[in-house]
Amino acid sequence: MSDSITITIRDNGPFVIAGDDMAKVRLVDHTGAEVSTEGRKAISLCRCGASSKKPFCDGTHSKIGFQGAEAARAIYDAARAETKPGA
Repeated sequence: MSDSITITIRDNGPFVIAGDDMAKVRLVDHTGAEVSTEGRKAISLCRCGASSKKPFCDGTHSKIGFQGAEAARAIYDAARAETKPGA
């Protein structure tokens, strides 16, 4: 059996890390201090910056209308195309 770890980027949501052996996942903060993930079968990391449980997701992204890079870029490109002369 494989000891794979998968990171899934949820559409307009968190990064979800899951795998066969989550004990192999080491999460550290900006100072290098380890963040406990003990007892978790998966972890969801905040991508919107508004979670009150950082670095973990608390669902705030859905309340604030967070858009991931892909959606934000598509909206930006569409708006830009509308404002171009001759468009």
